Amino acid sequence: MKRRGLMMVMLSLVFGAAAAWSAKNWVEQRARVTQTPDAGATVVVAAMEIPYGTVIEGRHLNVITVPTGTSLGNNFGNIKEVEGLIAAQKVLAGEVLLKERFTKGGAGSTLAALIKPDMRAVTVRVDDVVGVAGFLLPGNRVDVVAARKVNDRATTETILMNIHVLAVDQTSTQDKSEPVVVRAVTLEMTPQEAEVLVRAREEGRIQLTLRNPTDEFRPQLAAEPPPPRPVVKPARTPPRPPSVTIIRGTLVDTAEKSS
Repeated sequence: MKRRGLMMVMLSLVFGAAAAWSAKNWVEQRARVTQTPDAGATVVVAAMEIPYGTVIEGRHLNVITVPTGTSLGNNFGNIKEVEGLIAAQKVLAGEVLLKERFTKGGAGSTLAALIKPDMRAVTVRVDDVVGVAGFLLPGNRVDVVAARKVNDRATTETILMNIHVLAVDQTSTQDKSEPVVVRAVTLEMTPQEAEVLVRAREEGRIQLTLRNPTDEFRPQLAAEPPPPRPVVKPARTPPRPPSVTIIRGTLVDTAEKSS
């Protein structure tokens, strides 16, 4: 009995030592993981408010570190990727910069880089009425109403809808909120819409109407109908000269009547 009890004590000590050793290793491993900081991922944010159409420089940017694997969208990882790009939208201070909101610069003006590849910029002359009393700003959406006279009666028609305002006068930034009377407004539209606008401006007057930014309805412009085919009139046959019918018994004869 004494030998059996001594064996049980020895086994208990061995199992206890093994459990203590396992616990010690687990605690040390957890401590190493906790003490090793996550290097994280770098994300580029705006160091200040960046107006629409601004060419990005280093002073506009800042870099922060976020935990690895954090989903922030299609963001930039370093400042070099952003420098030289152009802001296609207004960016607030501290906002994470997303690649979809910037466009590449190129030869020519900054405004040219903001035009979508399949679009065109058309400038129209406006006054305080046509320009919606100066409340038009870059980034707004407008409709174009054409007015002309037909048979001494005025007719109006909305010829274009949901057109993007690229610039007012020579300003493409969105940092103004007060109404300013301008002399020209630059609109972004398709080549076909540009033809419709220029034609309407030559035929009469145009008026811009301001849209609510949440109203995104924009119908597709119908294709221009082909010109009517010329009607070919059949050639006229010359009239037959007057004739006289002569009856001699059973014989019938026709002779031209002399004048």
